[in-house]
Amino acid sequence: MPDLFFTTETPVEIVPGRKLAAMAAALYTAPSDHFETRRVEELRLGFDGIEGDFHAGATRRSGGREPWYPRGTEMRNERQLSLVAADELAIVAERMGIAEIKPEWIGANLLIEGVPHLSMLPAGSLLFFKGGVTVKVDAQNGPCRFSGRSVAEHAGMTDHEAGALLFPKAAKRLRGLVAWVEKPGVIRTGEEISVRVPEQWIYRA
Repeated sequence: MPDLFFTTETPVEIVPGRKLAAMAAALYTAPSDHFETRRVEELRLGFDGIEGDFHAGATRRSGGREPWYPRGTEMRNERQLSLVAADELAIVAERMGIAEIKPEWIGANLLIEGVPHLSMLPAGSLLFFKGGVTVKVDAQNGPCRFSGRSVAEHAGMTDHEAGALLFPKAAKRLRGLVAWVEKPGVIRTGEEISVRVPEQWIYRA
């Protein structure tokens, strides 16, 4: 009888799931015609994302991040929300030689406190907000030149194009996360969050 389970020379480590405590330190929304956000005290979320937000919608059009589809293909919108952390943005700013990077400049919707290495939360992580909303992480948010140009302009860099090119390198694995609404409701500034990180498996060399 053949083995039902394959074997490998590379050992696999199972990392158990865990829970983290966090907080929604600040909230932001974008007008429907521009990706930059402005600070608000609450966010009303439906299954389409934030009401009236630039990235709202059950579907979106594919772009450079999805080379497996012709550009403009309608697909599931897993990028309804952008989550960032202040400590990670501070590192990116230092690498770029500027004083700060504000979440608004790069279109963030939630500034999260209390999660070490926020950008490294794995896909499938769940954020349970105390008020009842649940948000599901899709992936890391890959930094792009479009956001980099916004940073360069707001930070007063003399060479905007150089800043746009530098940002993707400086912000690699520090740009935060994209997520979508699993359970709708209202999120308020300062709200407590319980983060559920799923079990993972990794190869050990």
